[in-house]
Amino acid sequence: MRNSTRSGVDPFIVMDVMEAARRAEEAGRHIIHMEVGQPGTPAPQGARDALARAMQEDAMGYTVALGLPALRRRIAALYGEWYDLDLDPERVIITPGSSGAFILAFTALFDAGDRVGIGAPGYPSYRQILRALDLQPVDIETAAENRLQPVASDLKGRDLAGLLVASPANPTGTMLDRAALAALMEAARAQGASFISDEIYHGIEYEAKAVSALEISDEAYVINSFSKYFSMTGWRVGWMVVPEDHVRVIERLAQNLFICPPHASQVAALAAMECTGELEANMAVYRRNRALMLEGLPKAGFDRIAPPDGAFYVYADVSHITDDSRSLAAEILDKAGVAVTPGLDFDPERGGGTLRFSYARATADIEEGLARLRRFMAERGAV
Repeated sequence: MRNSTRSGVDPFIVMDVMEAARRAEEAGRHIIHMEVGQPGTPAPQGARDALARAMQEDAMGYTVALGLPALRRRIAALYGEWYDLDLDPERVIITPGSSGAFILAFTALFDAGDRVGIGAPGYPSYRQILRALDLQPVDIETAAENRLQPVASDLKGRDLAGLLVASPANPTGTMLDRAALAALMEAARAQGASFISDEIYHGIEYEAKAVSALEISDEAYVINSFSKYFSMTGWRVGWMVVPEDHVRVIERLAQNLFICPPHASQVAALAAMECTGELEANMAVYRRNRALMLEGLPKAGFDRIAPPDGAFYVYADVSHITDDSRSLAAEILDKAGVAVTPGLDFDPERGGGTLRFSYARATADIEEGLARLRRFMAERGAV
């Protein structure tokens, strides 16, 4: 039986690293996880308690395609709390994770063959979802002087149908300020390109608040999720905000592609939004871990780094050590027992000389991981 050409997407390398780490753990090794972009904490206790109560009272059947109205209203209120915006809840669509939101957005906005710009380095699944939908991802090679974020001048001559930007970004943790984001949105508008803002790491910021595209214009798709700040990765519940005249388009697609988001996850997500104390306690851990990484990675020989503005990653230039980051990551896992992500996941052209380190886990794990990395690099003669 044949496969479609659209199915020929690249593997998500970090998932391969996770599997290699799992096999090592199964064999009895203790692995420190710095590869996966996942909080080490469970969903907030209030979310778990709310779901336990609901499961005694509710059959957990289908919800409407756009999601539970109460959750849509609460997310709209969040935009008032975080950005001082008065957002119509009707524009909020609940999705099966941010991945479901990307599928809906790309399907609603683009036709087969359309060119969609994405920053490199950037989240690898953007590229693969676009390819699977018969769209053409256009890598925009970002520059270190722009903190590896695209800038308006990068769009010249690109002939794009769309532009997707993430701030804070994965893998770098860098953010766009209001002026830079507005300039990108205007540059996209000027060439008729739809603008999609990935805001999945909003809430996880350190020295400045992330700017939402909705603060600048309603003519954008904004995608977010409960995975990161709300610590609910495996629950697979996200959301997006779309222009008013796009709601029915998305609704028709969601009805047919997904029927609805997971009911149980929506119940938990609604309760999680009231667990501010627990969520901010998680942020205190990320702040501590970030400080440890910025101090400890250079001591381990990974000194070509920039402080992340948000998210929970450090992206390191290791081109002076290797041009094969996948091989280096495998060696680190084998000899140091630390799982890290090769940059090839994020930048097919330059990623052979970069690694991503995640610091989303417990502080004790970060301390142990840094100690192991120092020993590994010392044995290699790199420090």
